[in-house]
Amino acid sequence: QVQLVESGGGLVQAGDSLRLSCAASGLSFGNYAMGWFRQAPGKEREFVGGINWNGGNTLYADSVEGRFDISRDNAKNFVYLQMNSLKPEDTAVYYCAASYTAGWHIRRRVEQYGYFGQGTQVTVQL
Repeated sequence: QVQLVESGGGLVQAGDSLRLSCAASGLSFGNYAMGWFRQAPGKEREFVGGINWNGGNTLYADSVEGRFDISRDNAKNFVYLQMNSLKPEDTAVYYCAASYTAGWHIRRRVEQYGYFGQGTQVTVQL
């Protein structure tokens, strides 16, 4: 079965960096666009960013544009989220997601992704 396993979360100070990793298995990874979502307590899950099947296109939420960077390694079935200049408002559980999407397009809505990981906690303190 499809498994997405996130790692790399933790407790950091404002201004620090973190790199999240997501290991994918049970799917033809190169056929999937990948996304990162996050959910803070009491809030809905929101799109953070996404990357198309071959890494040629990325898309970010306005709140993280210029600070976060998504990349993927199709040979290893990994997708990464490099987070720089972290802010307290970035505190959330971060989820990796897979969407069976070919071409250039990147989807932004939760319901457009068929698979999610279990999440990893990121906490940013002042």
